[in-house]
Amino acid sequence: MYEGAIKYMNNQEYQNQTIAVIGLGFVGLPLAMLLVSKGFPVIGVDLDEQKIKSLKEGSSYISDIKGETVKNAVNSGFFRPVSDYRLIREAAAVIICVPTPLTDDSAPNLDYVTKAAESIAGHLQKGQLVVLESSTYPGTTRDMVKPILEKSGLVCGKDFYLAYSPERVDPGNQFPIEVVPKVVGGTTEACRDKVYQLYSRIYQEVVPVTSPETAELTKLLENTYRFINISFINEFAMICDRLGVDVWEVIKAASTKPYGFAAFYPGPGIGGHCIPVDPLYLQFVIKKIGISSDFIQLSEEMNERIVRYIAERALQLAQKEKATEANILIYGVTYKRNVADVRESKSLDIIGKLVGMGAEVSYHDPHFPELHIGGKQLRSQSIDAESLKDYDCVVILTDHAELPKELLLHHAKVVFDTRGVLRNGSGKAKVVQLGSGLS
Repeated sequence: MYEGAIKYMNNQEYQNQTIAVIGLGFVGLPLAMLLVSKGFPVIGVDLDEQKIKSLKEGSSYISDIKGETVKNAVNSGFFRPVSDYRLIREAAAVIICVPTPLTDDSAPNLDYVTKAAESIAGHLQKGQLVVLESSTYPGTTRDMVKPILEKSGLVCGKDFYLAYSPERVDPGNQFPIEVVPKVVGGTTEACRDKVYQLYSRIYQEVVPVTSPETAELTKLLENTYRFINISFINEFAMICDRLGVDVWEVIKAASTKPYGFAAFYPGPGIGGHCIPVDPLYLQFVIKKIGISSDFIQLSEEMNERIVRYIAERALQLAQKEKATEANILIYGVTYKRNVADVRESKSLDIIGKLVGMGAEVSYHDPHFPELHIGGKQLRSQSIDAESLKDYDCVVILTDHAELPKELLLHHAKVVFDTRGVLRNGSGKAKVVQLGSGLS
């Protein structure tokens, strides 16, 4: 345990004080609701007026957060969603949860972080704690955010406090976020102590580290580890296809080993706001010091290769002489099950690849009613026993809980299952699993 833990057990600092959360997306809104549940008044800042309107009306645009939860928080007066930064002057702490996407050439795009820091600097108060939670590369907090905040005339570690804590929100996972250990690193020892005091009131376990750089790199390690291993298991699935061995059975057998093995599963490629992005942040920063990671580069290439592989297999399974004759239905376009999020989703790339090859492509996703791909608008199509007759192949890319297994097994012609969800089912449909052998 952190040596200062006992010292802060009875510390009353931050008790019931107002906290400002900047960015009310997939990380910021769950955090805001968690803070409210812990008794903290919260000022939620987001520049998207539509989000603010929705929240004020007591409506949630994130599947993990119920509208009733938002409505109760707003009606209680403990949650004030706003679209400007002026109210953050009332806050004891300001937590930044804005997006950190990639540019078109796969470089870090920290525009949202920069703009948030500049806006905070204009209203920064003496004694405030500022915590960056957005995923980023090591050095961002100290070398970029700190100088911007100090333009206010206040000195970090003396007049205000600055720390980094990587978010560990997993959309679609009902695991309570307050029980996930929270890593924190301050730009000074005083900054570390301040963030520890606050977060110990929010989370069950807080893990202090020696610097913000360590905390920043912790998040990159977590997701680079997953990026590399998922990419490898996708390659392994393609190998199993060629060998005629069932990859799912191999993984199940390997998982019986009680040590030295962690199971990863094949799929249509890695999507979302973290796993396919964070490793490229790491690659970016290490290239600045003259080195690079071959593992990251190869994994990135594999993440693109699986898209081509699945598109080509889908066309092959449609059993048409020409791609222009193939009518394919995609089931699931979000990057993971049970979430309404298509950020970096490889399903979109697979659809684009199939369309580029000349196939007629439709999709069904209960969580995402409309898509725009290559300037073309697509709408989620309803599926039933009759409509399934029109499709030469159904490709399962996202295994939502609503997946109509029996309907597909009994009424589809061919199902290409990239998630292994129909392995134990039987019916009239021809079912082909990714990694179970070429057919």
